[in-house]
Amino acid sequence: MIVHIVMFKFKDENKNSNIAEVTKRLNALEALIPVLKKMEVGINFTESQRAFDLSLYSTFETKEDLDAYAIHPEHLKVVELIKAVTLESKIVDYIL
Repeated sequence: MIVHIVMFKFKDENKNSNIAEVTKRLNALEALIPVLKKMEVGINFTESQRAFDLSLYSTFETKEDLDAYAIHPEHLKVVELIKAVTLESKIVDYIL
């Protein structure tokens, strides 16, 4: 099992509405991309300089499935939005 975690820091402009829209679109991917086994999207509530605004936790059977997800057209649409509304992201992928 492959675990894929991403954290996002959003721009201040329209921050809350952008977080809501990205959350909605990310959650929709589970029904659109068969290789995506599970996805959890969480909105941060901790006020800290170190905190990110949104996290994504997803699982895949294999690294190849993760690679297929990365280039899936539905995923790429969400990535385009994310790039437009975020300042920074961090990622970690590992074998469970």
